[in-house]
Amino acid sequence: MKVEADSTIVFMGSPEFAAPVLRALNDRYRLAGVVTQPDRPSGRGRTLKPPPVKELALELRLPFIQPRRLREPEAMDQLRCWAPDLIVVAAFGQILRQEVLDLPPLGCVNVHASLLPRWRGAAPIQAAILHGDAQTGVTIMCLDAGIDTGAMLTQRATPIGRDETAGELSQRLAVLGAELLIETLPDYLSGRVVPQPQDDSFATYASTLNKEDGKLDFHRPAAELERQVRAFQPWPGAFFDWHGTLVKVRRAAVTGDQTGPIQPPGGRVVYQEKPAICTGEGLLVLEEIQPAGKRSMSGSEFLQGARGWA
Repeated sequence: MKVEADSTIVFMGSPEFAAPVLRALNDRYRLAGVVTQPDRPSGRGRTLKPPPVKELALELRLPFIQPRRLREPEAMDQLRCWAPDLIVVAAFGQILRQEVLDLPPLGCVNVHASLLPRWRGAAPIQAAILHGDAQTGVTIMCLDAGIDTGAMLTQRATPIGRDETAGELSQRLAVLGAELLIETLPDYLSGRVVPQPQDDSFATYASTLNKEDGKLDFHRPAAELERQVRAFQPWPGAFFDWHGTLVKVRRAAVTGDQTGPIQPPGGRVVYQEKPAICTGEGLLVLEEIQPAGKRSMSGSEFLQGARGWA
């Protein structure tokens, strides 16, 4: 049952993070349609995989489009046909041009996974973990022509767990963002909340990730590398090369203990029956890893078949 159905909304989003937002909106508002990214090749077979938002739109029987670019005439024609009062965005994956921003009378509202102005950009969840932030959160904001530079409506903070990965944190923030959006929209639509401009002097940026960002540099401190492992799980993943074979690190721990002779960064040792690697400061203990072409396994299990590790 739609309990707040006076405003017509178009939703734009793509990954798993956006799905709880779409579901929450559909429970309370009249959704004219959904815009999401095209299906992408995935897996070894490179079969086309739909984005999670498309799958949910199908489940909810909502009309949707998947333009490669919003500037395509067919996409703009459909948006005008839907005639939204408001556009809600959550991790859509495309920058909205002014033509789109000006379309809905009530503007465009975004669910952003950070406490703006910290971590504007494409990968705010990964950046918060990578840089050792004690907390992060979600911001409901008005979109403008910049990259996450618009005025803020509301924010909600949450601590980052000591062992929390980007995937786990993303799931929590998605739910938090959906809840905060639903709390915020009635006041926004009625004009009871006043958008607050961001202080640009505190802005930081989280760049788009690529696969090479996951490569571990063992000259850096183990604490930084452990955060890198968590920040890039599940994608792009942290990895290193061992005898020409790529080894993915799923979970790692840090210790300052040094067992056996002192080794330079990159030196391999065994620590408490687990594989470990010497770094610029401390040991990086490999709790869970995945050698190329094999399944993920515990570090102790890996050592049973890893001749010549130490």
